[in-house]
Amino acid sequence: MATKLHPGESIGAAITGIYETHLPVRDLRRSVAFYRDQLGLEFAKDFSERRGAFFWVGTKAEGMLGLWETGTAPLQMKLHFAFRAPAATIVSSCETLRAAGIQPLGFNGEPIVEPVVLGWVPAISVYFKDPDGHSLEMLSTLDEAPDAEFGVGPYSSWVIKRG
Repeated sequence: MATKLHPGESIGAAITGIYETHLPVRDLRRSVAFYRDQLGLEFAKDFSERRGAFFWVGTKAEGMLGLWETGTAPLQMKLHFAFRAPAATIVSSCETLRAAGIQPLGFNGEPIVEPVVLGWVPAISVYFKDPDGHSLEMLSTLDEAPDAEFGVGPYSSWVIKRG
């Protein structure tokens, strides 16, 4: 059932998430192969005449990612976004990413062997790069009290601290 807003209410109160995001890429075929074959997203539609392609993120109702080829333009932009995933998936994601030929990274871009926890949220997370250097992340919020003093640290340290 849709939430009906009343005059004066914030539209933001009815927004439940981000459905679609777009990234500029240098080589559409290379990026399609990465997101489809290495990351495993479901291919949705190719708009080759417009040098674009789309993927479903989750189900068709949950989200979509668009890729747009910009070619060899000298000005490049590196962007960031996070995929939402179950915590159990993220716990095992470092091995899964490495098996797909993708280097798991920590919050500061360093190679990692286990996910990190962002204590202030709290959320478990792992970062990685696509072929154009965009910063991608898989994240799941944790059903625990925030701990800003924890900062950003290894998941195993978070588990030990929670004891």
